[in-house]
Amino acid sequence: MDGDFRDNYKELELSLRQIPSLLNEKPKAVLVISAHWQTNVITVSGHPQPPMIYDYSGFPAETYRITYPAHGSLKLAQQVQNLITKAGIDCEVDPDRGFDHGTFVPMSVIYPAADIPLVQLSIHSDSDPAFHLSLGRALAPLRSEGILIIGSGLSYHNLRNFGPAAKQISKEFDDWLQLAICHATSDERIDRLIHWEQAPFARQAHPQEDHLLPLLVAVGTAENEIASCIYHEENFVGGLSISGFRFG
Repeated sequence: MDGDFRDNYKELELSLRQIPSLLNEKPKAVLVISAHWQTNVITVSGHPQPPMIYDYSGFPAETYRITYPAHGSLKLAQQVQNLITKAGIDCEVDPDRGFDHGTFVPMSVIYPAADIPLVQLSIHSDSDPAFHLSLGRALAPLRSEGILIIGSGLSYHNLRNFGPAAKQISKEFDDWLQLAICHATSDERIDRLIHWEQAPFARQAHPQEDHLLPLLVAVGTAENEIASCIYHEENFVGGLSISGFRFG
């Protein structure tokens, strides 16, 4: 979108555009764990040319004509399935699944040419933190093969309290998250994330866990590696503190 609404996201947009420059080389493929796909069995998309899923409402008409024409990869989907099942986790391939906006929105900014194979992975509907960390551990070998793994969510996600009214709530939760992710040992980081509900204003920041779980999967893929904050602002949509992280 253009105009005033887009201005709300200018810092986020800039940080996404800078991601390719942070990598040593262009990824061979990208795997996105999207907050907008919850399933009872972990599922990976296997469509060769995924359609768009416009899973939002009330936006301008042109946002329902957006396309991100990246190819899917059945080969990568099957590789992801094999890694996950090898770790003792049930996993299915969905041959019809398209890209939801948790995937096509950030990817259209990070890699606008849409010239990298792209596969999407669901989160589990039971929302267990330890499970999602284990899911990330299963995916870790992909990183050494040139696959970029992106956890797509939002570090504060309470749509009933969004903007200036949540300024202090989001800041205290974000301060805790910064400490847990970037300033703790690997073991401490895992323990704090498993018990994330003990964080200040945890349930006010995340009434449901869906937008936090992709972060836990990403942590699992690189649990013993250094993390850094590559995006942070304290006035998102008029008052929210939110952050994005890089691992390895």
